[in-house]
Amino acid sequence: NAMRVDPYFVTNLVGSLDQAQSTQQQLTAELSSGVRVSSLSQDPAAAGENVQLLSQIQRDDSFTQSSTLVQGQLQVADSVLGSVVSQLTSAISLATGANNGTMNANNLKTVSMQIDGIRSEVLALANSSYQGQYIFAGSQTSSTPFVMSTGTSPATAIYTGDQNVNSIQTPNGQSIQLNVPGDQIFAGTGVNNVFAALNNLVADFAGGTGSATAVADTQALNSALNYVSQQRVVIDNSLTRLLSASDAVNSEKTQLTVAQTNLMQADVASVATHLTLAETQQTALESVIAQLGSSTQSLFSKL
Repeated sequence: NAMRVDPYFVTNLVGSLDQAQSTQQQLTAELSSGVRVSSLSQDPAAAGENVQLLSQIQRDDSFTQSSTLVQGQLQVADSVLGSVVSQLTSAISLATGANNGTMNANNLKTVSMQIDGIRSEVLALANSSYQGQYIFAGSQTSSTPFVMSTGTSPATAIYTGDQNVNSIQTPNGQSIQLNVPGDQIFAGTGVNNVFAALNNLVADFAGGTGSATAVADTQALNSALNYVSQQRVVIDNSLTRLLSASDAVNSEKTQLTVAQTNLMQADVASVATHLTLAETQQTALESVIAQLGSSTQSLFSKL
């Protein structure tokens, strides 16, 4: 008697074989790539965690890019203010020498011209830019912040920037100051006005005679110099905080990347075990189907 076979049973066997082959292909792909891409889609919790980790990594990357740019700006600002301090120190030395009463008219005129030269240097420094942006203009970074009007004596420095303080937010919500507005550094109120003191000293000695206000103007420049140094400390503190925040973010990104890699990695031992089982199952199914095929005179060709 010919063996009778339930056609539904045969169809189920073929379906099981297809599933075993598909599983084997997926496991082989995971084993070769080391990434559990297919199974991640079947693991909603892991998939959600992966999205969150990638979002945090992207946020850290964005901060690192911004931080690198503004670190350069702060370093330039620090260097510029260091040069300003040197220039003002020289001007104070010249003015102090002119105030001791031993210089003749030509000497005094020479001091006036030398301080004028220093004023030009300080003006150029106050108008420093970084990556095409003026660093002492507040938020008006596309406009030259200082213009010197020499139509009067003493001359007048005009500030065209604003008083806005720019800042950067770290991923953990810290706010770090990125600039000090130029008028605060160079054209502050009262005795802390760098340009007013320099302009006054240029005028004091320009006529070749000492001025009654020269000593007070020299003291005013000394006060302004101290104030510039204080503003430089603000810049330096911001740079220190920014570098610290960048280190913390880079460290966090490393940890997040490791976590994301671990989440995406296939469990090689487990995959290898499942692959062996899938191969065994496939072999068994093929054997059963082959036996049925020979018993039913190629029943499968009629399905």
